[in-house]
Amino acid sequence: MNQSPLIKGKKVLLRQPKENDIMDRLKCGRNQEIVRMYGGDTRNLKPFTMEEAKTFVEKISANQYNWCIEYNGHCVGQARLTVNEEDQRARFSIGIFNPSMLGKGLGTEVTKLIVVFAFEELQLHRVDLRVLEYNHRAISCYEKCGFVKEGVEREGALIEGKFETDVFMSMLDREYEAMKGKFYLS
Repeated sequence: MNQSPLIKGKKVLLRQPKENDIMDRLKCGRNQEIVRMYGGDTRNLKPFTMEEAKTFVEKISANQYNWCIEYNGHCVGQARLTVNEEDQRARFSIGIFNPSMLGKGLGTEVTKLIVVFAFEELQLHRVDLRVLEYNHRAISCYEKCGFVKEGVEREGALIEGKFETDVFMSMLDREYEAMKGKFYLS
């Protein structure tokens, strides 16, 4: 069950899903660049269906810390923390599905908002993520937000007939504390 609090940034609002998010997701369809950055196969893209849009929103509702990213009144993506309370850590993921929103700094703002929530509200020790090595835009965003590359999983993902490498990145609570002044967002 979704327990995500409302988090307001300068440009974005992180919130629980609403009914009209289904139409926002459906209208954006399936974009080749975004599918590739998520690790999907772009060779035979099919139209995005209403059923897929409904399932997308239902999955956000079903996860404990999963937010819709709202920009100018429309859902343009999602962000999630998968928390392991025992180890005081979480796995972070973000996806902007509206291609017209790429390159506007929304991913950076969302990442900073979630990092603040993870360390200030949840009092976590560690937040980590994995990203495909060829997703340079995402890696640059994560580095700008203070994530540190800690390793790779060489050729662990078979994408479009080619083995690709994942990069593992993380931020620890002490690293967040040392740079949290850079996270001022209001």
